[in-house]
Amino acid sequence: MLASTIAEMDFPLAPPVAEALHAAVAANDVGYTPGTPAGLRTAFAGFAARRLGWSVDPEQVSLAPDVVVGLVELCRVLAAPGELVAFTVPAYPPFFHALPRAGVRVRELPLAADGTFDSDLLDGVRVLVIANPHNPTGRVSPWPELRALAERCAAAGIWVLADEIHMPLVLPGATPTPWLEVSDAARACGIALTSASKAFNLAGLKASVIVTASPQARAAVARLPDLADRAGLLGAIGAEAAFTHGDAWLTAVRDLLASNRALLGARLDERLPEVRWSPPEGTYLAWLDCRGLGLGDDPAAAFLARGRVALVPGPAFGRQGAGFARLNFATAPPLVEEMVARMAAAV
Repeated sequence: MLASTIAEMDFPLAPPVAEALHAAVAANDVGYTPGTPAGLRTAFAGFAARRLGWSVDPEQVSLAPDVVVGLVELCRVLAAPGELVAFTVPAYPPFFHALPRAGVRVRELPLAADGTFDSDLLDGVRVLVIANPHNPTGRVSPWPELRALAERCAAAGIWVLADEIHMPLVLPGATPTPWLEVSDAARACGIALTSASKAFNLAGLKASVIVTASPQARAAVARLPDLADRAGLLGAIGAEAAFTHGDAWLTAVRDLLASNRALLGARLDERLPEVRWSPPEGTYLAWLDCRGLGLGDDPAAAFLARGRVALVPGPAFGRQGAGFARLNFATAPPLVEEMVARMAAAV
């Protein structure tokens, strides 16, 4: 079986990251994480400025084990029990089961074909969770759209939690717009969460950052329980190394992902022209509309049974995922070709 499911890249670690991790183990430095390391704060601020055009105050960076944990804990702080937390659908599957753990109610905001949603559905919402870039579609929202959303949320007293874990993987042809760089309104009502885990393939090491840019957001984060003690020390060490020394590796990876994106499009056109998709502007995830193949709500099941290639079933992303499947193209080009060949053999 050829697997193209979990959102990890099939590439070796960046050498500076591997070296930092080996050095930590050699020094027997695998104990508890001592709060948010100053080196990590500075490293992330430098990375954000260089790669994303994002001016970050290192003092407003705090450590958490992963983005989803940060989202849940922030919802506990920002929303009273039973209040509404909204997110767009299709959505990253953990949003459906993790966010209700905060004691809140969730509202799904269906995305239109152009990637926008009806802002009237925000009435009564206390917290809006956005994925920027979006998972699973890979869309990078343009600045005017984000600015309008920020003004709407700030005026209505809606907090925005921006999951920006894929922001370093915005591909050539699109421009990253971090939420906290959108406007003063966005900074006032927003908190960003990100990590080295997707861009540098470090998800298992458990380290992410929560970033604020206003006094009220910083005060909200100060009300969180201590999340740094749930993070992994090796995760913090790896992230600091990635953010400090990983630029060349990341640039090479982005170039390969862009090439794979084009290759995937060409092979789909040749072998599966019935499959529709919008090439992702960010992420290495292809959201494939397979409804034209007549494979039912879960085409991934047919691809697996008949072609021995595993994709993520679209229904895992909500009702809007019926007839879709998500494919991970962060691998060697011959494997991208093989994925499409197996999918074609299944139909």
